[in-house]
Amino acid sequence: MAFVDYSQSDAESTALGTGSDVAVFERRESNVRGYCRSFPAVFSRARGATIWDEHGRAYVDFFAGAGTINYGHNEARLKAAVIAHLADDAIVHSLDLYTVAKRDFLEEFERTILAPRGLDYRIQFPGPTGTNAVESALKLARKITGRRTVVSFSRGYHGMTLGSLALTANPMARAAAGVPLPHVLVAPYDRADGCTTEETLATLAALLDAAAQRNDPIAALVLECVQGEGGINVASPEWLREVAALAAARGILLVVDDIQAGCGRTGTFFSFETAGITPDIVLVSKAIGGIGMPMALVLMKSHLDVWQPGEHNGTFRGFNLAFVAATAALRCFWQDDQLTQVVATRATEMHTALHAIVTAHPHVAFSVRGRGMMQGLHCPDPALAARITTAAWTRGLIAERSGPDDEVVKLMPPLTITDVELRRGLAILHAAVLDALTV
Repeated sequence: MAFVDYSQSDAESTALGTGSDVAVFERRESNVRGYCRSFPAVFSRARGATIWDEHGRAYVDFFAGAGTINYGHNEARLKAAVIAHLADDAIVHSLDLYTVAKRDFLEEFERTILAPRGLDYRIQFPGPTGTNAVESALKLARKITGRRTVVSFSRGYHGMTLGSLALTANPMARAAAGVPLPHVLVAPYDRADGCTTEETLATLAALLDAAAQRNDPIAALVLECVQGEGGINVASPEWLREVAALAAARGILLVVDDIQAGCGRTGTFFSFETAGITPDIVLVSKAIGGIGMPMALVLMKSHLDVWQPGEHNGTFRGFNLAFVAATAALRCFWQDDQLTQVVATRATEMHTALHAIVTAHPHVAFSVRGRGMMQGLHCPDPALAARITTAAWTRGLIAERSGPDDEVVKLMPPLTITDVELRRGLAILHAAVLDALTV
């Protein structure tokens, strides 16, 4: 997203009180900082879907750490599990050593997530962040196939390190690399740029076949079932099934990046479940850490686990507090379908509220997009989207923007948000739209 810089503005003075509140950040933290420019407060506490700044002002959180805080801020049971682990002098850092916390997580993930879905994935812990998972998957796909070129999709986002960045569409992020980002071809996402599903599939098939004819066959297709940073673009189940079939017919690995859309965000634990496909490799991060603990997973079909010991490693691939929090989250939220039902109900309420905005302002040509609790209000003018999120912030709602021109107001509240918090946030959003339209 683009960041609205409130530096030296009245908005900053109102939100922060005095310049001394942020002086050390401005003096010592790099200019690369971004989200703090759009949400200029010094935050101190959080619970559920509400965050408080150090002056006691409350904000409804429709951002949720860009999809990390699916289970809410400081969920009591998850927090208690982490505190108990620390209080017991249990292992915190362990590289890839065997630990009780890692065993508990693997057993729970197998029992709660993999077995009920009939999935036979081996699990790699590549490091603490999503881009670690993407980099690992790229190396693995190239090792398995002996091919070097991969395909990503228009408007996709997969991370900021060089391999991940080569898959990412954002021009500003790509330009910051300072070096070429080779060995990636870009295919159109489902219904991108006014094309039909059939047209995008035909283009993809032609791209794959042309690469093979050049003696540069494709190693992997890497895609998001719902593109978050790309503008809340939702791939249809039919498109996903056909993409999977095109890949399988050509010996190409299908990699689903579920880093933002996974862990229940779209209604099911994995975003690809409703399409009835089984990707060769699945990437999970963000919300898998339970309570905001950094954690990432690479899930690969068992026969694809061709790594040699130590061939890919990292210092923080064994963060036991994340294992503990993740295990607690699985036990608290995924033993039955209660959370799935809650997400369905909340998603309907969000969808209805967004459509009410569209209906109330037919002359603006708003539109609604999304799936589950990952929804957006598309604005015909990116400047209008910026005014809406700025007005929302002023009224006490944290919501970011996404899309190629940051034209989509993006709503991703915690899945566990209460009725009161959700309705308050949606009411603030509607009021912010009115504010933005009267400027």
